[in-house]
Amino acid sequence: MFKPIVFMFIFTKLFFSANSKTHPADIKALNALKNGVDPRSITPGSCLSSWDFTIDPCDNIFTDHFTCGLRCDRVISGLVRVTEITIDPVGYSGSLTSVPWDHLRYLNTLDISDNSFSGLVPNEFSNLTRLRRLGLSGNSFAGEIPSVLGSLHQLEELYLDNNRLDGAIPSSFNNLTKLKRLEIQRNCISGEFPDLGSLKNLYFIDVSDNNISGGVPSTLPLSLVELSMRNNKLNGNIPHDIDKVRFLQVLDLSHNMFAGTVPSVLFRHPSLEQLTLSYNEFSSLQVPAVDITLNSNLIALDLSYNKLRGLLPTFMASMPKLTALSLERNEFTGMIPAQYAVKAAVAGNDNTSSFERLLLGGNYLVGPIPGPLLGLKPGSADVSLADNCLYRCPDAFFFCRGRDQKSAVDCKSFGPTIP
Repeated sequence: MFKPIVFMFIFTKLFFSANSKTHPADIKALNALKNGVDPRSITPGSCLSSWDFTIDPCDNIFTDHFTCGLRCDRVISGLVRVTEITIDPVGYSGSLTSVPWDHLRYLNTLDISDNSFSGLVPNEFSNLTRLRRLGLSGNSFAGEIPSVLGSLHQLEELYLDNNRLDGAIPSSFNNLTKLKRLEIQRNCISGEFPDLGSLKNLYFIDVSDNNISGGVPSTLPLSLVELSMRNNKLNGNIPHDIDKVRFLQVLDLSHNMFAGTVPSVLFRHPSLEQLTLSYNEFSSLQVPAVDITLNSNLIALDLSYNKLRGLLPTFMASMPKLTALSLERNEFTGMIPAQYAVKAAVAGNDNTSSFERLLLGGNYLVGPIPGPLLGLKPGSADVSLADNCLYRCPDAFFFCRGRDQKSAVDCKSFGPTIP
């Protein structure tokens, strides 16, 4: 009985090898990938539980896709190669270091996001020279980002966010000339942000929630649409020529250590729509020319929790598209400009928008509350003037906030009532 069984096993193995459509090197790498995963984390019904190497991974009559998690494409005569690995986020744990990544020469997508893989990011990823998308988000990778990732010249999307990576962002990333999206947020990255100005296709950068120091790079990719660097240790000045990044729509530098003056270039930027500079130490604003401000595209502006002094800047009421303005918790003095009240109370039109949110609480504002603000109707602008030194507070009828009930204005603590 023993010998026929052995013979049948050998025959089956040889038959499988002779008729396999998938390149043997790819099969070996896939097997190593599965073997590197803790079996206890492979739950029934998950992708990896369906990986059965007694059959050809790419041999499927009706589709070029593996049952789950793989894509295969015919790239050489008689054989197909694995071109995509995208596994489900079910909590797989394990390591990637034992996988012969050099076998997967035709891989253009590797995405194992939102699992529990740990250890180092393999240097062997440098062998994936056709890789266009690398997704390692939401795992527990630690150690430094391998500088060899800068050799992946076809890479377009790189997701390293929500891990435990430390060290600096490799300067070799400047070689990723086809990179479009870079996400490294929520790690322990330190050092200064590298000069990536030569990356002509990079439109999205998020390095928030790290320990990055220094300032905003003086040279940014001119293709940038969104830059988020919030919650780091950045300081210094915002580049005065940031208007050269003419496609920039979102800039978030909140929760850092910037000080000094907010440059006027940010208010007259040709495409900027959302600017968030809250939780810094800015002390003043550079006022732009009115005619330039009227061409501003800003929709949302947040300068709260700084040390801004002086009178409330009236030019902000001239920004035609601005609908959300937060100047809370600064050191502004004087009265609320009538322009603010009008922009909050009067309905917008095709050429200008009204304030949907106006937050001025926690300053040193004095004087009467402008009449248009007291007359706001339910469902109109969300206005907060709390913790100032205003008088003419509304009567008890308005002492609650609710769009569906009484006033839409937050009148709970306008400040002390002065007779």
